[in-house]
Amino acid sequence: MKRVTAFVSVWLCVALSPIFAWADGMVVDKVYHPYVLPNEKAAEWRLHSRQTDTKNYLAQRFGLGFAVAEGLAIEGFAIGERNPNDSDNYDLAAFEGEVRWQIVEQGKYWADWGLLFELEKRTKESAYEATTGLIFEKEIGRTSLTMNAFLIREWGKDIEDEWESEFRAQYRYRLVPAFQPAIEIYAGQDFFGIGPGFIGLYRFEGQRQLKWEAGFISEIGHNGKDHSFRLALEYEY
Repeated sequence: MKRVTAFVSVWLCVALSPIFAWADGMVVDKVYHPYVLPNEKAAEWRLHSRQTDTKNYLAQRFGLGFAVAEGLAIEGFAIGERNPNDSDNYDLAAFEGEVRWQIVEQGKYWADWGLLFELEKRTKESAYEATTGLIFEKEIGRTSLTMNAFLIREWGKDIEDEWESEFRAQYRYRLVPAFQPAIEIYAGQDFFGIGPGFIGLYRFEGQRQLKWEAGFISEIGHNGKDHSFRLALEYEY
């Protein structure tokens, strides 16, 4: 555990030193939890919307994933984005591969930890994005604190080569499995957003379960309209 703690400390210093440099994508997205279920299989859909005074962004992603080993899962996504100049036109904008690694046994230490690795390729541009993420979760009574810190590298002929970072946090009250209210925080360069989130879980027979999430985040660091909405459904079986 001492090695894990040392690694976490060094990683956070590196990841957060740019003072949350804003990544080119939407910073308001899923807050990841560090857990991987045995023999996990999942189908996932996410919707992301961001409205400002001048633009209206809308994107969806569809993913399929499964556990490949104990504590290790992979998932692939197809990402569609609406053309901001044509509200009826959706493009297949990117593909993304994701690896989640639960690095400690749940409940064994004072907090639960995981790692996230992602690689994204734009379909119509020479643009790549690689992400390394640290995932933290701690139960405090009937509440849970979850934090994500991401270090991002972008490169390609059609994008500026640069390092960036993002931070996400969620503090939720485990009222009942089907309805868990939360407060969510997202940070990036020229962006600091906060707002309510809602999480639910419905269990079927066996390991099958349906998760849903929603959040409405308002940017509070500057004047003007800047609201983000996220919605996600994940079916595990």
